[in-house]
Amino acid sequence: MTSYEEKVERELQRWERKSLQPSSLTGKFAKGWQNKINDKIPERFHQTVAESVKYMMRATILGSDYLSNQKLILEEPLQMREELLEKRIQMYKRTAALEGAGTGAGGILLGLADFPLLLSIKMKFLFDAAKIYGFDVEDYRERLFLLSIFQLAFSKEDKKRDALYKITSWNKEMENLPNDRSSYMDSINWKTFQLEYRDFIDLPKTLQMIPGFGALVGAVANYNYLDILSYHTKNSFRHRLNQINEKP
Repeated sequence: MTSYEEKVERELQRWERKSLQPSSLTGKFAKGWQNKINDKIPERFHQTVAESVKYMMRATILGSDYLSNQKLILEEPLQMREELLEKRIQMYKRTAALEGAGTGAGGILLGLADFPLLLSIKMKFLFDAAKIYGFDVEDYRERLFLLSIFQLAFSKEDKKRDALYKITSWNKEMENLPNDRSSYMDSINWKTFQLEYRDFIDLPKTLQMIPGFGALVGAVANYNYLDILSYHTKNSFRHRLNQINEKP
């Protein structure tokens, strides 16, 4: 095992421990406070998030909206893949920050526009990452894996544990998936999915709608969201490659 592989193994162990951590007292308090905030947020805000997430899920599984020009990389060492991925991460972080600053400067109307734009940036990053790690997103099952990563990154503790289990046992999960992607789409509880995402991002995104101040909040929040997503993406694919390499 090379020194880079040893480093990856240590980071994977920390990632699994961190993803399984129970909710802290601070987190439980924040959840109760956030529920009170939700009651005061305009219904239009919730509708925008719900429709954006529903469209994102359909486009991820059924469409070609997020297909990128990134080349599918096969038979390259992990370190080389991750050097390329890091360049992509920095690019997407900058793009997300600029988008958040731009929409945050415009108050409520542009703030609402931020949700579908940011989701698109996140999904394009996930599609790029899959290709860098050597997985073909033409296979809809690979797209479901990306949705599991998304849920791991942007869910609270109980759903995060469920998503981690799916990711760490994905090779078995794939065997039970139907051949017809449309029938799978009908079985998804997209409402639960979007509520988890909304709860995760509510407060920063609400502050982003304050004209002027929202530009700073939007830039910082969006940069941070891409940082969270890239962290879970990298380790999810690392774990999956380890499982494939361990097969007899």
